[in-house]
Amino acid sequence: MKLFDKILNPRDVRRKLGMNQQEFWTKIGVTQSGGSRYESGRNMPKPVRELLRLVHVEQVDLSRVRREDFEIIDYLKEHHPDLYKSLQKAVKTRSETSGTGEETPS
Repeated sequence: MKLFDKILNPRDVRRKLGMNQQEFWTKIGVTQSGGSRYESGRNMPKPVRELLRLVHVEQVDLSRVRREDFEIIDYLKEHHPDLYKSLQKAVKTRSETSGTGEETPS
């Protein structure tokens, strides 16, 4: 992801979010000491980088994501690309107007 590529150190992400190491790393299943090593320059495995990107950069609540969600997305992209693009635009517009990337309660 382009946004994540700009972030050279996960410490920058954590500090920007105002979280301590324990809070930040526990959300993606990494111990505080392991996260500290990554922040100090140790090579981060790709799955950890991707979890960091999804949870802390993209702000995805992994507890809400199901396989079916991805199947629906793939189906829309393949069979109804215009609808997919329209929905994508609507979500982007809503996120920009609400000032957050999160869903507002109905």
